[in-house]
Amino acid sequence: MKLLEQPGVDGLLEALVERGYRLIGPTVADGAIVYEEIRSTADLPAGWTDEQDAGTYRISRRDDDALFGYAVGPQSWKRLLHPPSVTLFRARRNGEAELDLVDDTEEPEPMAFIGVRSCDLHAIAKLDQVFLGGRFVNPEYERRRGRVFVVAVNCGVAASTCFCVSMGTGPRATFGYDIALTEVLEDGRRYYVAEPGTDGGAELLDTLPGRDATHEEAEAGERVVERTAASMGRQLDTDGLPELLAANREHPRWDEVAERCLTCGNCTMVCPTCFCTTVEDVTDLTGTEAERRQVWDSCFTLDFSYVHGGGVRTSPRGRYRHWLTHKLGTWHDQFGSSGCVGCGRCIAWCPVGIDITEEAAAIRESSG
Repeated sequence: MKLLEQPGVDGLLEALVERGYRLIGPTVADGAIVYEEIRSTADLPAGWTDEQDAGTYRISRRDDDALFGYAVGPQSWKRLLHPPSVTLFRARRNGEAELDLVDDTEEPEPMAFIGVRSCDLHAIAKLDQVFLGGRFVNPEYERRRGRVFVVAVNCGVAASTCFCVSMGTGPRATFGYDIALTEVLEDGRRYYVAEPGTDGGAELLDTLPGRDATHEEAEAGERVVERTAASMGRQLDTDGLPELLAANREHPRWDEVAERCLTCGNCTMVCPTCFCTTVEDVTDLTGTEAERRQVWDSCFTLDFSYVHGGGVRTSPRGRYRHWLTHKLGTWHDQFGSSGCVGCGRCIAWCPVGIDITEEAAAIRESSG
């Protein structure tokens, strides 16, 4: 492990820019910590943290200048790998009543993701499985995913909505990164314990100013993660959960949650693993050019519920039940694991504060 002071972190970002990467990292905008293009540590949310609960999100000042002293914001890295809207093809009339296909395909620029949390590393791995792991590979995702350098950050803060320990997805990054940082604020010092995860990450670390971390400094980094793991705001009992949900499809709790659910789809939009899409055809006003777009869809929309030619899930009850039982239950049948990574975004960004951990616990407690 290597120890970096802030100049070393700046050096890391500068080295990535020199290698041709576009830096995407956390910054403060519109009252939230969001992932946007950055240039240096000056763009990071120094001294900011987030306060989250069911239906609640706000940022506030810390009493220090920590660069990564927050949990997760409303965005996930999904939108950069699996964008909300992608043009699949365009067609244009050529003046002879025939159509020419227009190929606008461009190689995506390399991106360096700065500050990826362990829950989001697990989410990216699940998207990899969805888009790259089957017979049919999503070419747009493959092009973007293959040009990403990942700088992870081990969590020093847990929001009250976090439950990654329950899901085995955090708060320590264990895979999926090129370099992992642990921010340590102790005894009036601020430093970063850096650990390579790939040969490329190790090569880049070797070029940065710094020294090997001492045993005491590495242990201080471990204590940061241990404190975060002990301060999880929520937990989810996953023991036998897929079977429990499958056996309780007519449980009265689904009616109770339906009375509150607005079917707005916020939970699916902020979820880092929801991957459903639909296609839209758009024509210009002159009728000479049209394009087909792939856009995010949600199992809370009525159109989604009618894709099979009939009213499959016309009620809020049916739509919420489908989302939760797929995320926590039948995802296991499809992909061999849960579709939830315990990031808590769906809890914070539900406008009526529906809590996925609370709903699962209520069904467990009253089903026995």
